[in-house]
Amino acid sequence: MERLGLTLAAGAQAADREISWAHAIELADPTPHLSGAELVMTTGINIGADDAAQFAYVQRLAKAGIAALAVDTGTTLSEVPPGVLAAGDALGLPVLKVPAKTPFIAITRVVIDALRADELRSVQRVVDQQEVLARATLRGGIPGVVDALADCLGATVVVVGTDGAVLAAVGADQDRLTAVLADTDLTRRHAASVLADGSAYVTVQALRAARPVRGHLAVRTEWPMSNADRLLVAHAVSLISIAVEKPASMVEAEQMFRAAVAREMLCGSGIVDDGVLRHFGFEPNSEVVVAVCADVGPVLSAQHRTSEALGSGPHLMVPIGDDVVLVLPAARSRRRIEGVLSALGADSAAGVSPPVRIGDAAVGLEQARLAAHSGGEGLVEFGQLGGFGALLGGRSTAELQMLAAPLQALGDDRELIATLTAFLRYNGQVEAAAADLDVHRHTLRNRLRRIMALLGDDLESADMRTQLWLAVKADRLLGERRR
Repeated sequence: MERLGLTLAAGAQAADREISWAHAIELADPTPHLSGAELVMTTGINIGADDAAQFAYVQRLAKAGIAALAVDTGTTLSEVPPGVLAAGDALGLPVLKVPAKTPFIAITRVVIDALRADELRSVQRVVDQQEVLARATLRGGIPGVVDALADCLGATVVVVGTDGAVLAAVGADQDRLTAVLADTDLTRRHAASVLADGSAYVTVQALRAARPVRGHLAVRTEWPMSNADRLLVAHAVSLISIAVEKPASMVEAEQMFRAAVAREMLCGSGIVDDGVLRHFGFEPNSEVVVAVCADVGPVLSAQHRTSEALGSGPHLMVPIGDDVVLVLPAARSRRRIEGVLSALGADSAAGVSPPVRIGDAAVGLEQARLAAHSGGEGLVEFGQLGGFGALLGGRSTAELQMLAAPLQALGDDRELIATLTAFLRYNGQVEAAAADLDVHRHTLRNRLRRIMALLGDDLESADMRTQLWLAVKADRLLGERRR
């Protein structure tokens, strides 16, 4: 700046250095009070009396990493000493000659104004780049934000979900960055953290617009990020968090709508608008199968695993009691149900109806219930039940009550009914039935004597066992229907 009258007297080869601050200090060794990149200003009273001392003074400043040395020539000195000039050229440290007319405060003000202007430009750059990220969000969603952020920072950017799946990635080192994230336990880290990756820096931030973390954004740079860069990353995190959270809330609403439609189809009027059916991938009057998944454990967790197993294909799902009930297009349904069973775990069982018209899904539900609670393991189709399935499938409540009538003699004693069920299931084998009920065999025999007394039969007749087994099945189906 001409008005300051400064002259570059030595160290011209390093004249492109950036200045972080201007600091006037007159100590012989000012380095303990410097952090680097300063313009150090001195009147020269303690720079040394000879060339060697002056060289050593400048050398200490160079090692401290200052940006330049400004020497006043109007107070103590009339010229910049030769030792200082020689050291400046030899060490590559710019040396400025300050004329007598220029006070240090004028230089300090110029530096401060320039730094402030830099900060304003930096803020404006961040604002402009934030607009770029916002437009990228509208045009390309999460991948668009990641692409724009990587371009703004000149860095590699990766976004991963909580399961480690890569949602978007841009940059030459994306494979390396993905590997670093895979080897890091992100659940134990704060919302924002910095990891070392060789000579590079990996900045990781959690993605969440509400309480649960939805994933992480990672940025790999070859240099520490500036404050402006960190602001830009924070803005990208906000945009991506909203983009991730919005589908999550929409999926939750979709699942609630899906369950309401399934409940109306299976337990209500059975009439669902054709447009709603098509929304979920079903054609009106098409054929479907109903599957009842039993022994699924906590229902909410089971619904989540079931939904993941089914994916985006056409399906309806609703919890009924302790079971999860599915309605699927009849074509290729078996493989999808087997996938659900695999996701639910080894203890789960599923009963499946034969193909029925979509308007008869309630009948399919009862058939699937019979199959699910038949005592079989894994996937049980209604057709595998044989005569029992044919006798009970599609029966009215009055017909089921008639078939269950032999159990009326036992009243509402569910313990006796459970004992009779186990005895019949194991074909009269007391030891096996007692083990299934987790009671002593003598306890089971005592219960059987009470049952025979109430029924007026010794349970040895094949006809009686057949009637009672049919009654047990009908009673269970009545219980499911009441529930």
